[in-house]
Amino acid sequence: MTNFLSDLLFFFQRLDWLSVIDILLVALIFFILLYILRDTQAMTLLRGVLLLVVFIVFLTSLLDLPAFSWLINTTLPALLLAIPVIFAPEIRRTLERIGRAGFILPSSGTSTEAKLDEMVSALISATARLSARQHGALIILQRLDNLEEYIETGVRMNSLVTPELLLQIFYPNTPLHDGAVIIANFEVASASSIMPLSASGILTHSPERQMGLRHRAALGISEVSDSLALVVSEENGDISIAQSGRIIRELSPERLENILVAFYRPSGLTRSAGLLERYLPFLFNRKEE
Repeated sequence: MTNFLSDLLFFFQRLDWLSVIDILLVALIFFILLYILRDTQAMTLLRGVLLLVVFIVFLTSLLDLPAFSWLINTTLPALLLAIPVIFAPEIRRTLERIGRAGFILPSSGTSTEAKLDEMVSALISATARLSARQHGALIILQRLDNLEEYIETGVRMNSLVTPELLLQIFYPNTPLHDGAVIIANFEVASASSIMPLSASGILTHSPERQMGLRHRAALGISEVSDSLALVVSEENGDISIAQSGRIIRELSPERLENILVAFYRPSGLTRSAGLLERYLPFLFNRKEE
């Protein structure tokens, strides 16, 4: 105990402000990496790798195993090279998010402002009526990332965004009600489009397990693009929004309108807050699953 206290005292005596900054930077990097990997399949894999490493270190420190130690020392560099391959989807997704952080939407002209107001009004009206009737819906709003590959999987529309059109598309048992509507350039680009399903574990941790393919598809497209996915549940009519791999549930039409306006017309302050909320969502108090 005395040796431990003396070593601890020696450590603090050599500690200066530059060392503290160094330690905090390393801790921040590990924290961000672990936060990005949470609720993903990679987190389970990482947990297994860490347990295996701890077991190997514990075994080699207790027992004198020359052949086993040689094997571990020989294969360890190859295992380190395999990490980028194992975590390739998470690394790719993180780099895409960092790359998109530098882009700013172009300023809107008078005609664009009018189109935006009409589209938001139509979305709010349609979503409120779909929610009241408990008609399931999935609407994808394109932003900077091109969604042409997903538009091609559906039926091209190239139509104006109107409440009547959206209500007709998502009316139960109609030919186009399955799949997603993609809105690009203030138009309904396609209907019945197929979205990628989320591979994260966010919905499996939800206390309400009735959320199905629409919510998984909404999370999936938000994980691979910067688009915003609007979901109406056919079980209870709840309105949800997914972006950047996170889903916000139980939205009112008024709050939905505020989110859509901030999504398409971010001011300088709103844009900065949006980037912070996107990459550091734990700083914001919001209801999410």
